[in-house]
Amino acid sequence: MTTTTGHLPALAAAVLQPGFVGTTPPPWVCRWLGDGLGSVVLFARNVVDTEQVAALTATLRAERPDVIVAIDEEAGDVTRLESVHGSSRPGNFALGAVDDPALTEAVARDLGVELAAAGVTLNYAPDADVNSNPANPVIGVRSFGTDPTLVARHTAAWVRGLQAGGVAACAKHFPGHGDTRVDSHHDLPRITADRARLDACELAPFRAAVAAGVQAVMTGHLLVPALDPQLPATLSQRILGGLLRDELGFSGVVVTDAVEMRAVADRYGFAGATVRALAAGADAICIGGERADEQAARELRDAIVAAVISGELPEERLAEAAKRVGQLAAWTVAARDAGSGAARAADVGLVAARRAVRVTAAPGTTGALPLTSAAHVVEFEPLRNIAIGAETPWGIGGPLGELLPGTSTVRYAEPDVPADPGAGAGTRPLVLVVRDLHRHDWMRAAVHRALATRPDAVVVELGVPELVTGAVHLATHSATRASGRAAAEVLSGAR
Repeated sequence: MTTTTGHLPALAAAVLQPGFVGTTPPPWVCRWLGDGLGSVVLFARNVVDTEQVAALTATLRAERPDVIVAIDEEAGDVTRLESVHGSSRPGNFALGAVDDPALTEAVARDLGVELAAAGVTLNYAPDADVNSNPANPVIGVRSFGTDPTLVARHTAAWVRGLQAGGVAACAKHFPGHGDTRVDSHHDLPRITADRARLDACELAPFRAAVAAGVQAVMTGHLLVPALDPQLPATLSQRILGGLLRDELGFSGVVVTDAVEMRAVADRYGFAGATVRALAAGADAICIGGERADEQAARELRDAIVAAVISGELPEERLAEAAKRVGQLAAWTVAARDAGSGAARAADVGLVAARRAVRVTAAPGTTGALPLTSAAHVVEFEPLRNIAIGAETPWGIGGPLGELLPGTSTVRYAEPDVPADPGAGAGTRPLVLVVRDLHRHDWMRAAVHRALATRPDAVVVELGVPELVTGAVHLATHSATRASGRAAAEVLSGAR
């Protein structure tokens, strides 16, 4: 019997989800769509506005009508669609602070309608991680909160809303990236919880997502010894097959987190991690923002084909993965047709951001808000993780200046902070803006110095409000454009 392998390149291409550079599809992507490529993923570098994205996706569909177009749009600090201006929605942590699942569902549905109109069919959201470790450098406000029951109900609401808007949801980062101090972009996090703790905390939101009908689950590059003492979740058949498929009953598409991330690529290689992930039960390989050319896609395609020929990757497993990707593609086509022309919800993001604002005042503090004159705003800027990206603007100085003309703003990073960060305020109201104050020693020291000379300063926290300091403290639970506007309204008395 003669064995033919000519079909393998197309089968291998079907399970890849590569990114690319440019605001129009490059020729190689169009060519690959005709040769079996099933998906692409968009990043901020591909986005100008929704009209341009709609034109881009129409070009892709001219090559392959059922192509899956994915995006990493959490509608919070992590935004690709609105990276130029910041998200018009407040993000997960703010929605969790409000704790109104109907609102979460409405925000997610509005996002789904917007993405669907732009031709996006798969969204790498919601983030279903429980942010149980306040020192977590990569999750933080991307999570709905610290309580697994709350995170579970909002994860389910987000899934229902996004998919009602016509876009497939993808819960991440399975089996849970919340209890770590390590960013998997840079190294391999180790989750030390025992199985009982995992069941009660990390896994609860993913169970809720599966029950809500989530179409995809994204793996986390995490070592979880209670589940598999040797292999990261992305490469573990015990975790992807035994836990996610068999125990949790998930039957949709398993997508890897970006396979070039150092947590797996440094240990197993770019191509090696890809082959191992497919063998373990992953169905789609995300090639994220760092490898975005035809050479990267070809390297993975060829490695998959070679692994099938050598027997390292059973052809049946590859065919199963490609079949699941095809089933998701069919779901997205049906969802797009069913939701065509659905209406957006006016200002639902700003409404949510306003409801998430919390003001804490020390006993005896009266009359501090609203501010009665133009303020001096000092924004302390920490290093941002790669998931958020350096291009997305944040802060309250802009919107506060619109509401209180004459307001000035300065921004300091760690090396630049002067001895008295608030000295430029003079007699004007002073506003100190921080992000995750509890995680940054230099920022806490700077705020302490500023409050020593201006105890009347208002502290505005745009991250996780783990540390509440100052006589008046305002928490937005998010650093998005919508959250900055909501904070400015409270400070100025506009709301």
